[in-house]
Amino acid sequence: MPEVSKRGVRMPESPIRKLGPYADAAKQKGIHVYHLNIGQPDLPTPRVAIEAIQRIDRKILEYSPSEGIRSYREKLAKYYHGYNIDVCADDIIITTGGSEAVTYAFLASLDPGDEIIVPEPSYANYTAFAIVAGAIVKTIPSKIEDGFALPPVEKFEALITPRTKGIMICNPNNPTGYLYTQSEMNAIRDLVKKYDLYLFSDEVYREFCYTGAPYISAFHLKGIEENVILIDSVSKRYSECGLRIGALITKNKAIHKSVMKFCQARLSPPLIGQIAAEASLDAPDDYMLGVYNEYLERRKFLIDGLNQIDGVYSPIPMGAFYTVASLPVDDSDKFCLWLLKDFQYGGATIMMAPASGFYTTPDLGKNEVRIAYVLNKKDLAASLKILEEALKMYPGRTINL
Repeated sequence: MPEVSKRGVRMPESPIRKLGPYADAAKQKGIHVYHLNIGQPDLPTPRVAIEAIQRIDRKILEYSPSEGIRSYREKLAKYYHGYNIDVCADDIIITTGGSEAVTYAFLASLDPGDEIIVPEPSYANYTAFAIVAGAIVKTIPSKIEDGFALPPVEKFEALITPRTKGIMICNPNNPTGYLYTQSEMNAIRDLVKKYDLYLFSDEVYREFCYTGAPYISAFHLKGIEENVILIDSVSKRYSECGLRIGALITKNKAIHKSVMKFCQARLSPPLIGQIAAEASLDAPDDYMLGVYNEYLERRKFLIDGLNQIDGVYSPIPMGAFYTVASLPVDDSDKFCLWLLKDFQYGGATIMMAPASGFYTTPDLGKNEVRIAYVLNKKDLAASLKILEEALKMYPGRTINL
């Protein structure tokens, strides 16, 4: 029998989705599963997007341009101007989700064996996309005790070799909810400039910053405009995960030209998705304000609840809609599996993402989980109670009651 490729063997399983079959099995037994594992918002998609889809009256659902529909890119550029991000339609390439944007960014800028530096824990698929490009991820751990603040710049510099080509950040961060400060972003800028690196900046959660301080984009950093490759998506801000519409934004003409070759090879991004995404830019201000306020309330409710459970600790996330919490368990992978296979409380259980899958360094995150507060407060309350009761029963508990 032919063998699987080395690339296929190295591809990591998704820590977010790998327990899906066990959740399905629990549901088949009549157990209600509260999904805290995945960043699928439960809030409604803007009505203008739904109506735009309903109004489609075409005889042909044709290919769109490989770089995306011009009117959408022009409108998107105006959206970025609202965040003082100075880009034009010709800097923007529409992609099939943010995932394709990251993949094409890596393929266009990295050769096999090239290295990128990523603070961990990080979005697990960055490693997967790097494997597709043949690149090597080098990680710098951040610590829950420090609220997952960016490690000192000296830690980054110690990892730089002649093969280092870039730094990847997610701001606000998935999975930790950490929001980089101005001084941290300036330190990254100086490093990028000193070693002439790419700065890959995933900014899909920019709407969800809870500090009151101005949002800091990689494009706000002076002197490295041509080094920045910004990643974006409509999935989170508009609850449009299923549209599969993202964007890659760069002022680097050589990278833009290279990315376009990959875009032409895959023909075009989704037509109907672009129609809905373009319409979403007309969502009323009270839509985004309502979504923001709802996440703000859920964040407080969840973090307060977690930190009241014996042995559980979560720092306060300052962005996105995730937190990484430490639990009094021997192994969060085993615990999350046990919750789905062997535990229920009141006919229900919870599904969380083991945090080990968001680390590259072995043994890190073994007692941590990522929790997405994408459920309403009633469901979060039920989930917190289930977690509290489960920790009393779990055979691998590490702290005595």
